[in-house]
Amino acid sequence: MTSVIMKGQKISDRYQIIKSIGEGGMANVYLAYDTILDRNVAVKVLRGDLSNDEKFVRRFQREALAASSLTHPNIVEVYDVGEDNGEYYIVMEYIEGKHLKNLLKKRGKLTLSEAVDIMLQITDGMSVAHDSYIIHRDIKPQNIMILENGLVKITDFGIAMAMNATQLTQTNTVMGSVHYLPPEQASGQGSTLQSDIYSMGIVMYELITGELPFKGDNAVEIALKHLKEPIGDVREKVPNAPNSIANIIKKATAKNPKNRYNDAREMHEDLKTCLDDARANEPIISFKYSENDTDDTKIMKMVKKEKNVEIPKKQEIEEEVKVKKITGDDLKKQNRLLIILAFVFTGLIVGITSVVVLMPVITKSGKQATVPDVTGLTVEEAIDELQKKGFVVNDEQREDSSTTVPKGSVIETKPEAGSKRKEGTSITLTVSEGDTQIEIEDYTGQNKDEIKGKLTALGLIVRLEPKEVNDDKEKNYEASKIIDQSVKAGEKLSKGEKITLYYPDVVEVYPDFLKEGYSEDDVIDFADTYELDYDITYVETDEYEPGEVFYQSRPKGYRIQPGQSFRVKIAKAPTTTGENCENGLC
Repeated sequence: MTSVIMKGQKISDRYQIIKSIGEGGMANVYLAYDTILDRNVAVKVLRGDLSNDEKFVRRFQREALAASSLTHPNIVEVYDVGEDNGEYYIVMEYIEGKHLKNLLKKRGKLTLSEAVDIMLQITDGMSVAHDSYIIHRDIKPQNIMILENGLVKITDFGIAMAMNATQLTQTNTVMGSVHYLPPEQASGQGSTLQSDIYSMGIVMYELITGELPFKGDNAVEIALKHLKEPIGDVREKVPNAPNSIANIIKKATAKNPKNRYNDAREMHEDLKTCLDDARANEPIISFKYSENDTDDTKIMKMVKKEKNVEIPKKQEIEEEVKVKKITGDDLKKQNRLLIILAFVFTGLIVGITSVVVLMPVITKSGKQATVPDVTGLTVEEAIDELQKKGFVVNDEQREDSSTTVPKGSVIETKPEAGSKRKEGTSITLTVSEGDTQIEIEDYTGQNKDEIKGKLTALGLIVRLEPKEVNDDKEKNYEASKIIDQSVKAGEKLSKGEKITLYYPDVVEVYPDFLKEGYSEDDVIDFADTYELDYDITYVETDEYEPGEVFYQSRPKGYRIQPGQSFRVKIAKAPTTTGENCENGLC
């Protein structure tokens, strides 16, 4: 079964789909509008071709269960989990930000203070997960969002697993991006809290240097480097990095999990002081446990993808791997060719099926070519140019508006022009829809929900925000009507751009009880109307008329908020005594 979620479709008669915002190995993600709570949300829907697979459904539900138990500012919040007509879905907080990987592509590398700030937020969020014995198992920049205000959000606990729960996959099954793959996962020993520590160490190295520590022609080669090669000293790439930074990365990325931090909280505490001057020249750490205890090291073998499971575009290769044994001495003596032969030899022993699975991955190679710049060409011209260079053009094309590129011409390619890729690589074209900008009108006085729906349907991102106004009865503000907008009438916006519509947040304030002639009953009615607590004190005085309010603790103009308390003093006539008074009472 392959289901397609269409724009405008409602899930569970509540979440109205606005557009697709991502595709993954297990699920597709959509921007949707929660019609009940009046907010945008992200809805992750299990891919239709997997919803009949009990294994994947259970894994998907485990993701929801694990993520929904975590509450922290640095973890994407899960709102709802459900099933609708065979569609399994998770409703999450919608984050308007960039993947950390996109930031790295734009900036190259970050400053030390920026990198430490991001790592402090990541480890703070992961501390909550680790406190619950939940392992993320796929920490990488693509799963970390950063908002415009610098707030970091960890996403996609897609393969997270509670350590004390029943494991639904074999312990020697490895998932996750190979560039951030802990050695114990690469060798099939399963995951621990320290596995997340290793991945966070790799992320920290990449943030500071702008480079991945281990590179290779295929996933097996990179995984072997995770197993055998120590990570480079970050100070060689960034000379101004203090010893404390080098120590944190070294400890986090230790090959032996015993040499790493015990959990994310311990790493977080170390990060707090790493930029202090007192730690700049601290001694480089030495490991207590051996890093080379690999006499019985397992070497990975890439296996066929599970039936009907596609690896998502625009993401790092995510493979499941199985393991075969070979000694550490063999590794040291053999060059790459001999390692490949060892794989073949092992495969022959196990069976011809293993050979068929192994050989295509290990021996796959091809000449590299530079992706040509086809910007401005028609689709036909671009396809012809790319095919001449040995590339394959994806049948599915992206569309986007452009004020500079004519409709029907190419805006960009993925992978981008100028990058080197193997011949046969699939290239996706982004084709111009022309100038599809939307001219903004004056929406003041109109219903905020109707205008939001109209603009959202046109492809804009619409925010509704309250704006303080004074309680002016002459203007008669209505909470549903727009009183202002962030983009002026006559201006134009492109799809995906933002506009904020403001509705009235009427500010109600305390009156002047004395000048406006409030009686005791008036004060009590006022308190009841606005759900306020009050305290009345009666004071004998001849300066004011009896029953007159002459003091209030909240002055005129002070903003009213439900639950507040205030005090008033009310005048009463002085008590008199004399010859005609008995027992002091007249």
